[in-house]
Order: sequence, then C-alpha cells, then structure tokens
Amino acid sequence: MDHKVARIAVFSLAYHPFEGGAEIAAREIMTRNPSYDFCLFTHRFESSWATEETTAGIQITRLGRGQSHKSYYGRTLEKWGYIFRAWRKAEREHRRSPFSLVWAIMASYGGAAAWLFKIRHPSIPFLLTLQEGDAESHILRRVGIWHPIWRYIFKTANQIQAISKFLADFARREGATCPIEIIPNGVAPEEIKINPIQGKKEKIIITTSRLVHKNGIDIALRALGFLERRGITKWIFWILGQGPEENVLMKLAQSEGVGDKAIFMGTVPRETIPGYLSKADIFIRPSRSEGLGNSFLEAMASGVPIIGTPVGGIVDFLKDGITGLCAQTENPESVAEKIQLLLGDQALRKRLAENAAKLVAEKYTWDIIAASMNELFKKCLVLSKQKPR
Repeated sequence: MDHKVARIAVFSLAYHPFEGGAEIAAREIMTRNPSYDFCLFTHRFESSWATEETTAGIQITRLGRGQSHKSYYGRTLEKWGYIFRAWRKAEREHRRSPFSLVWAIMASYGGAAAWLFKIRHPSIPFLLTLQEGDAESHILRRVGIWHPIWRYIFKTANQIQAISKFLADFARREGATCPIEIIPNGVAPEEIKINPIQGKKEKIIITTSRLVHKNGIDIALRALGFLERRGITKWIFWILGQGPEENVLMKLAQSEGVGDKAIFMGTVPRETIPGYLSKADIFIRPSRSEGLGNSFLEAMASGVPIIGTPVGGIVDFLKDGITGLCAQTENPESVAEKIQLLLGDQALRKRLAENAAKLVAEKYTWDIIAASMNELFKKCLVLSKQKPR
C-alpha cells in the first residue's frame, strides 16, 4: 500500500452485488482511481456473501448477519444497525491504518456513519455524495423526527458532490455551507451495442426502471392506452425492472387495453441492458422525481431517443427538441403526444439520438466522471492539512 496516495473510508449502505445507480457510480469511480486505497463499509444483505474481500483493488467489508434483500426494505432496525456497525468497524480500521478522507454515498445511512466518524476525528475531511432520487417531500417525510441530525450531516460535510443542480440546491436548503460541486453519473460507451433493426413491423418502446411510484410507469401505460384508442397500434412496450408496483401495473396495463403489448421482463442482468436498448426505437420514463436519471443516459448513449419530464436532474441533460422530448409531469396525454410524434418522424428520432449520444460522449462517460472525482478527492485531502472546521 505504500504507493497509494491516500486511504479513503467509504460508507455505503448497499454495494455490489446488490446495487443501484449510486453504488454503481461509486464502483466505477473507485476502480478508475487505483492510486487511492479505498476501504468500503457496506451492509451484508445475504449470508452467503463474504464479510471481507478485495475486488478491483477495493477492500470491501460487509457488516451484519445477512438477511434476504427481498424483504429488506422494511427493516429499519437493520439500517440503523448498519450505521453503528460501519462506524465502529471504521474506527478499528483507522487505528490499524489511518484514513485520510471519509466519503459517504448518500446522506442517509452512509452519511450518518460518516458523520459519527467525523465527530470523533474532526481533522479528517468528510466528502458527502448526493445521489437521492426521491422527491424532496418524500425524503423529508422519511427523515421525520431525525431531521435535525439529518441537517447536521449536511452542515458537517467539508465538501459535497451532487450529481445534479437539483440536488446541489437541495443540499443548500438542508443547511450545507461547504463547497458543492456538480459531478454527474456516467455511462460506459465501450459497453454500448448500437445495432438498429431495420424494417420492423412494430416499433419497440422501452423503459428500464424500478417499478416504483416515482418513476411514473403508470403514466406511461396510460399514455400508451391513449395511443391504442387512437388507432396507433404498431408498437410494443418493453418494461425492464421489478418493484413493489409490478402487480398494480400489470392490472393497469390490462384495464388500459395494452396488456398484450406491455411486456414485463422483470430484472435482467445489467450487462444485457445495452443489448435490449440497441433494439429499441424510443425510451420513455415520465418520472415524478429523479436525482439525475442514469437510465436516460444509458439510452442516449445507445442512440435511442428519449422522452422524459422536467423534474429533478433530468433537466441537466434533456433539452426539449434537442437531446430528447420533454412531456408534462403527471400528464399521460402529453406523454402520448410525444410518443406519437416520435413514432411518425424517423428524421426527428435520428436527430435527437445523434445529439444525445454526442452530449453523453462529451460530458457523461465514466472516465470523465472519475477524473473529475479524482480532482475533488485532491481538494478534500488538502483540507486534512488545515485547521479542523
């Protein structure tokens, strides 16, 4: 480890193999910055998972007895347990080999563990990454009576990385006074397989999404019901992903008359998603909230024109009529109009797809993001030589 620039403690409730956009981002950033010694503390979701392992140079410590992640979301005590286990384990690791920086992935459980560590070691810089995708009102309802502590996490951070302007503004509203940099998530263009199918009888509309209220798949199904009733029928809708609303959405598809065209594919291996996108003609996700929206970026990189809504971080990359089409929030008819427009205009689909792919290549690849994070790590490490806040 002598060649390492610094030892960084990373706190993240979830991590590979049970991961979402935030955890994928952390993994991509860490693997592309091998000069740092990353020591990650995460929750052990399955008893079969190793408690200690080193992968791609990242030292991973999984804490907890290991319970099935399928029933995990309601286990508040397990989440609280992670906070204290991660903090205590980090303290022991720090005594063995000191950390130069603590990095929390999201402000909730990872943020709380990092905050406890920061209280004990005020001279060690605290970097907070914001990846939250829920609506602000929903986040604050979940925080509830712990809101004063939640705000103190923001106030204690020495540096915040937000993946969108929306989340940067949210951090300031929650009391952050430290510098905030907007560094988004990215995609890996080398994994994209653009292979458009010519002469298909039916256009393929696709979404990649957890089936939860915030992602608006119910709005998409109602929009497609409008199209069906207007006689616009030469399409199918691929839904990649699972979630608590799956059964409700299946019933909605039947009641909207599109039950035979809305194909619920469930969770598919992540490495196969580019293959599905390469066959699609339109990507839709009429979100109610988004921290950024990695699924949109993946579709854009694949050359699939996107339809979204002007919420959260989506507005950072979706410019209506330039990099995609913007539908009104909570408005199935508006979504239907945008789908109809793209279905009938191949030249528009091509122009939007080309503009979007160019934007991703210029601003949203993991190599670009990792380089930006490397500069941010350096800024944070300078703080360790200064007087504690």
